[in-house]
Amino acid sequence: MHLVKTNSENPDFIHLVQQLDAYLKIMDGEEHDFYNQFNNIDVLKNTIVAYIDNVPVGCGAFKEYNTSSVEIKRMYTNTKSRGQGVATKIVQALEDWAKQLGYKKCILETGKRQTEAVTFYKKNNYKIITNYGQYANIENSLCFEKELI
Repeated sequence: MHLVKTNSENPDFIHLVQQLDAYLKIMDGEEHDFYNQFNNIDVLKNTIVAYIDNVPVGCGAFKEYNTSSVEIKRMYTNTKSRGQGVATKIVQALEDWAKQLGYKKCILETGKRQTEAVTFYKKNNYKIITNYGQYANIENSLCFEKELI
């Protein structure tokens, strides 16, 4: 597996995000339009695509939330490649990249129905926090943070 730092114009990143959106449309149901408005990829300048045998299998990104924090966005691993550590490698690379740029913390939001994602973030030392920003009063949202040491 190898990781490529890129941006939201990368065709492989765009294709993986399309797969993610199709999955989330099913998982989020009626709430999909609410969440989708916060997932425009054109604002993402820091993205990573994971490849296995030169095939794009996963992606992730971050954007600045404030001067000391980034928000992890668009994390996805295709179904065939799950269980191989792809997402862990991506999130660790995103954290390292954010740290190199001087950020102190990563935050993120996922849906309570995305139980695999919730388990994944807990396993990677993300702690549940009070819902922030646009997710403040959203019942299905679960927000996390991780200090970058």
